[in-house]
Amino acid sequence: MTIDPEIRIKTSAQLKTLVQKAKAASQTVVMANGCFDLIHVGHVRYLQEAKRCGDILIVALNSDASVRTLKGMGRPLQSESERAEIIASLECVNYVVVFDSPTVDSLLLELRPDIHAKGTDYTSESVPERDTVKSYGGRVAIVGDPKGHSTRDLIKSILMTCGPCARLKRS
Repeated sequence: MTIDPEIRIKTSAQLKTLVQKAKAASQTVVMANGCFDLIHVGHVRYLQEAKRCGDILIVALNSDASVRTLKGMGRPLQSESERAEIIASLECVNYVVVFDSPTVDSLLLELRPDIHAKGTDYTSESVPERDTVKSYGGRVAIVGDPKGHSTRDLIKSILMTCGPCARLKRS
């Protein structure tokens, strides 16, 4: 079976209808979110485990503007359309939506997923959107492997191996 990522990338309005239909069919809807700027194994494990929490996995992807706000100059490394296509091509992901705010609170309130999945760099108490999820009766799940991978560290490693610093070391 070939996955067509374009079909999986939706607007929040489209997703609202899909979520309502899923809930009417007694399916559990899970939402995960992040920048996913340079995909690494930690991202894949996080999304795979998030999918195991329910029937439908929606990934809310930070827009280019919100990544710049959160991560600083030079980020994102890839455009939101490219990041959305990559995430949408993963078998465990049902839908992707791009959002523009620093947190995913407004999207959570609009879609009301049953479970909001966050990575292991959070605890149930430290999830920024925790109160929002509780306000509509949802729950937070901490998923993925221990935080041993990061885009920041991967960028550093690439620069040390291939960047100007590496050339200086070889001279």
